[in-house]
Amino acid sequence: MPTFKADEAQNYEQRITRLIPGYDLLHDLTAAQLKTLLPDEAKILVVGAGTGKDIITLAQLNPHWHFIAQDISEDMLAIAEQNFTNLGLSARVTIMQGAITSCSEHIDAALCLLVLHFLSDSGEKQDLLNTIRAQLPNRAPLFLADLMAPETEFERESQLLACRQLGLTEVGEQRMRYNLHNEFYPLDRMRLAELLEQTGFATPHYYFKALGFTGVVCRAD
Repeated sequence: MPTFKADEAQNYEQRITRLIPGYDLLHDLTAAQLKTLLPDEAKILVVGAGTGKDIITLAQLNPHWHFIAQDISEDMLAIAEQNFTNLGLSARVTIMQGAITSCSEHIDAALCLLVLHFLSDSGEKQDLLNTIRAQLPNRAPLFLADLMAPETEFERESQLLACRQLGLTEVGEQRMRYNLHNEFYPLDRMRLAELLEQTGFATPHYYFKALGFTGVVCRAD
């Protein structure tokens, strides 16, 4: 799993919008659902918080929510922490660098956006989902978005074309093409549902689809 150090961390937000069609829409739709579901005093666990985009979007939507920002990348979290300071959000965010540890506080929801496809399905995906489930009370929602296995024979090529239209360079396309075949571990819908059931989550409901990227919400069962 990449740790996004140095320049990769600094350039992440600029680069990611060229790699994922509908990136901003995914976050907006996730935020709208959380606003509908959660009370004002909610606490949200953000797994793979990166530079803090998820948290910034949600914090601006509800001034009372608090967050746990977890990531394995120290460099990404350093950028996030600076962003939180600049926006006056630091008092509402607990930073968790490294693996997820048990939270003593009540967690009302969890986000795991664009993380799981970096983990192999030889136990790593299941371990992460088990860890997230252990933090959640029954019925708490998990919002999960990921690169999925292609559903048509032309989906991957269409995905790369869409990325070029978003400004991805030729070098960036070559790197993305390599990563799609060698660095990512996408699941199909059946395997995702099976994995969620095995780790204590109910049937996933799909709320976002942009070529290879899909967002689902499911509840801790």
